Amino acid sequence: DTSGVLEQFRDDGVFKQFLSDEFDAKAVACSAIQDLSIAQHLGKLATGISLLDKELHTQVSAHYEDLLAQATGIETLESALQTMFVSIQNLQQTSERLQSKVVEPYNKTWNQTAMLARLQHTCDMIRRIGRLFQLVKRLQTQMQGGAKEITKAAQSLNEADQLLEGVDLSGVDVVQEELSFIAEARQSLERQAEKMLEKGTEAQNKSQVGVALQVLFHLQLLQPRVMQLVRATAERLRESVRCSLSINSLDQQASSTASAALGARVPGRSSMPVTGSSAAFRAALWTNMDRLVDHVCQACGQIQQLEQVLAKKKDPVTHSSFLQELSKSGHGDILRSFWLSVAQTLSDELARAAAESTFLRQAFEGEYPKLLSLFNDLWRRLEQLEGSAPPSLDAADEPRGRFFGQQEEFRPEEALCGTLSPLENAYLTRSLSRLLDAVNVALSGSTRESPSHEDLDGILRAIASELRVAAVDARLCRTVAKNVAQAVHQLAARCEQLTAVDGAEALQVIGPATAEQQCNAALLHLLHRFQGELSAFLNGDAVQLMEAVSIVRGSLKTVETVIQGTVQPLLSAVAQSVEAIILTMHEEDFSTPASDRTAVPDAPCSLYMRELQQFVAHCQTDYFAAWPPSETVTQGIRGLASRALELLARHASLVRPLGDGGKMRLAADFAQIEMALAPLGQPLAELGRPYKALRALRPLLFQSPQHMAQSPVVGETVPYSLLLHFLFARAPPELRSPYEAASWSRSRYSKWLDEHPSEKERLVLIRGAMESYVQMVHQRQGKEFAPVYPVMKELLQKAMELQRP
Repeated sequence: DTSGVLEQFRDDGVFKQFLSDEFDAKAVACSAIQDLSIAQHLGKLATGISLLDKELHTQVSAHYEDLLAQATGIETLESALQTMFVSIQNLQQTSERLQSKVVEPYNKTWNQTAMLARLQHTCDMIRRIGRLFQLVKRLQTQMQGGAKEITKAAQSLNEADQLLEGVDLSGVDVVQEELSFIAEARQSLERQAEKMLEKGTEAQNKSQVGVALQVLFHLQLLQPRVMQLVRATAERLRESVRCSLSINSLDQQASSTASAALGARVPGRSSMPVTGSSAAFRAALWTNMDRLVDHVCQACGQIQQLEQVLAKKKDPVTHSSFLQELSKSGHGDILRSFWLSVAQTLSDELARAAAESTFLRQAFEGEYPKLLSLFNDLWRRLEQLEGSAPPSLDAADEPRGRFFGQQEEFRPEEALCGTLSPLENAYLTRSLSRLLDAVNVALSGSTRESPSHEDLDGILRAIASELRVAAVDARLCRTVAKNVAQAVHQLAARCEQLTAVDGAEALQVIGPATAEQQCNAALLHLLHRFQGELSAFLNGDAVQLMEAVSIVRGSLKTVETVIQGTVQPLLSAVAQSVEAIILTMHEEDFSTPASDRTAVPDAPCSLYMRELQQFVAHCQTDYFAAWPPSETVTQGIRGLASRALELLARHASLVRPLGDGGKMRLAADFAQIEMALAPLGQPLAELGRPYKALRALRPLLFQSPQHMAQSPVVGETVPYSLLLHFLFARAPPELRSPYEAASWSRSRYSKWLDEHPSEKERLVLIRGAMESYVQMVHQRQGKEFAPVYPVMKELLQKAMELQRP
């Protein structure tokens, strides 16, 4: 086992470096010399060598049989290798003999194959040359035929191109003359086809365009020449736009017009250009714009016709249309691409002209509806192009249904309108400014003085003018209508700021109208007149677009809101005073019997009713008469009358005790309330349930509780809760009214009823008062209830059952 010797070497500082994979003899020798202990190192090395010799001797002695076996195996391997070497030499000799037999036949076969290929190529060349001679001869005849044979000549050239494809005849002298003729014929046909295409497109002659496209297709020049034509048309259109918007050109036209007019007026005087003539300049501008629209329409019609012919003409081999062939290279939508180019040109040139000339910018922005009208006319003419085109092709095969056909993702009209977006935005800004300026001028005062009628007329004129001018286009009209709505909102907001709706002076209802109330009335008249005249204008024929009319009408709701917000506080104050007057009825004595003549007043009504009549007449004369006959005002006054009827019925039902004489006075009061509310000018019959309930209560006052409960008017006309209140008045004091059971005052109970209009909630409160009465009777150990109680209980149960869902 050599592990012991190796371990000894690894542990030794001198020997372990000989076991390293990076052992370097020179480095070890240098290290020994530097240590100046060479003798010791030599002795150490001798000792190590001795150890290795001993170990080798030990290993050989221990494994000599294995070593002998390995030596015998090596001899056997050498014998096998010798045998294999001899076999390899024999194989090599056999391969050399086989090669000598195969090479010569292979070379002969290769040479013969090459000769055959050359013969075939030569035969093919001869056939091609022969066919070429025939084509050239036919082509010469066709070229002499002129325009009539141009398509056939192009087809012959196409066949010649296919014949010469992949073949180089530059070194064949016999065909050089024919090749030269083919080249000359190609150039001639190209020129003729391009000229024919250009003329046919300008004249919108589908026949000429179709022939030219067929020739170019055979010459394999369809795509470049078609795109060249489209680009040339777009470039000519761009130059036309620039010329139409050129300041120098417009100035010359205006000067010529002004000079001619001056010369006509003053013969014999030299005509001087009047470059500052604004009217002549504008006339020249709009004349140029009219011509430009004609040019755009003409150019679009030419490109549309070109696309139609491309869709009609087909490849005779594949039967696919020329347009489909162009689509393979990404040029299948010629009209759309051209239209986008036109829109971009118009957008760029209009922006450039507006930036370079302040006059042009002001003309376009100030008269934008006129410009938009021209563009709308252009679009209408474009949509009519197909119908006006000559029907030289089968209409059933036309590729488009309208100018651009049915293209879901493409909106050509939006692309056209998009060119005017900057000018439209500027015009709309000016339009809104004009509208708001009219409002601000009318309401420029810092005091609460209302605007005059002249100021209001200025606002209405501005609105009418903007809507009339914008009526040329539906989209513009909608946007201007939104501007008008904004101006109406501004007017309403400013008027709302001028109104006085709080404070003692604005809400007093005792004396004559204060200055604040008079100002409110003037503002109401102004808003009512504004609302009426604007509505009348919208009902006319000036604005045909119903959507725009709807937008402006919607803005008038803010005016109604201001009117309502102005009248409602005073109406609420009047309603509070009316309730306060009606509340005084509880200070009068209604318990007198009918036989007590002394208790019956001589007056036809109660004191509170006379006071109510005087108060209502005062409010109508001093306040309401100053208001305009607006629908909002009418509804507010009608609501006040309805409120008065409701309060009278409510508080009449709360009167306790109520004798027969009191019933007669209440019946008289019910009749007098109609006279008291007459100054308001509202037909009481139109007030609905409050009036019907009051009229139905008059006969019920004199009926027994049983008859009252069984009356057909109960429930539908007279609420159950109201009738139960009347029945409380027929009960003894122990059966307290709901407000007494809750320890409330009548005014607080009336407020609670206003806050809880639900019949179910009112019935629940009444039931609580009746249950309190039942408990009191039980506590007193009473044996019977008041005679009216069973009637009330049955009526309450019936009412509660009706309230169940």
